[in-house]
Amino acid sequence: MGISLGLVGLGEFGSAFAELFRSHPLVDRIALCDREPDRIARFANRASFQSKFHSRDAYESLDDICKSDLDALVIITQHWLHAPQCIQAMEHGKHVYSAVPIITVPDGEEILEWCDRLIETCRRTGQRYMLGETTYYHADAMYCRRRAAAGDFGQFIYAEGEYLHSFDSPACDLRVVYNHRLASRAGQEWAQKLEEYRVRGGEDSPMHYPTHSTSGPISVMGAHAVKVSAFGTPSQSDDPFLSDKLYPLSNITALFQMSNGASMRICEHRHCSIIRETFRVYGTDASYENGVWYEKERPTRLTEEEMRDPLPEEVRKAFLEAGGESLLYGGHGGSHPYLVHEFISAVAEDRMPAINAWEAVRYMAPGVIAHRSARRDGEILPIPDWGDAPE
Repeated sequence: MGISLGLVGLGEFGSAFAELFRSHPLVDRIALCDREPDRIARFANRASFQSKFHSRDAYESLDDICKSDLDALVIITQHWLHAPQCIQAMEHGKHVYSAVPIITVPDGEEILEWCDRLIETCRRTGQRYMLGETTYYHADAMYCRRRAAAGDFGQFIYAEGEYLHSFDSPACDLRVVYNHRLASRAGQEWAQKLEEYRVRGGEDSPMHYPTHSTSGPISVMGAHAVKVSAFGTPSQSDDPFLSDKLYPLSNITALFQMSNGASMRICEHRHCSIIRETFRVYGTDASYENGVWYEKERPTRLTEEEMRDPLPEEVRKAFLEAGGESLLYGGHGGSHPYLVHEFISAVAEDRMPAINAWEAVRYMAPGVIAHRSARRDGEILPIPDWGDAPE
């Protein structure tokens, strides 16, 4: 017997996941929710949705869909809404999948408070939460976790993670993305809230969304950050993203001590000349960097196909039939189908998903403290931790 789930947020990013969730063999029923009715109609009228969607399962508010009898909600809304909406859904007995990040607002202390509330809600309600961190299911992350599970790295020594993405990158101009988000009803509300943060002296930071750089090395080593010293470069642009009034540091580099004794360097840069998302991990017996596995100093170059975990054949076939190779391996390094399958199978099997709340806060909290350290001239600061996920 399959599960029922609702897709909350059918904008550009949410739309990229709709066919994957709809076509998964374990999904029997699907609902659609968005504040913009035309977005719902776009999918409600698709021939592919007719076997799993009924017009009574169309909702224009989170409040309404939370009152439904659905098993789970997939929340792909704006970044500042993620944590409160996921908590609301769990309070109503729904398992939740959240787009990244957990939440991002110009206030590090508030981000940590939402992390705390997320863990408390999961503990109290018993509902499953999964963060849709795409880097976790990049081919190299999957490969390195397999080698780590086999003990092939030996003792971990050092790791690096980088997310270098300038706001004015020709490949993906984040200002264009931002302006597109502001055009929606939720975006207009965010513009008003942003002004409130400005008035009270809020600070944003590239480290308030660190999960693309932290999740790779943290998930491979199976360790969490204990303390950090960080430094940043002051913003030197009149761009609203890099204004010193709200975004004082455009680039931050942090060095962490990990719970396993290793060191980890994380770079989150937003005013730079290159776009890159990658990680490297080094051990006493073997190391991985840039698509190459090094063992006893002998390099083995790997293809993405070699590094990926296999999807169950019936799931792979269903995704291919729904959208071909572009749907199967087209999203964020081919991560989308793995994220969808992990969440659906975790709900169906009543188990903890891989990127659960306890794992998610370990990707998020280090960035908040790294920004704080950088604003204190590299002061070494402890990082809060909420422990391991319960069995």
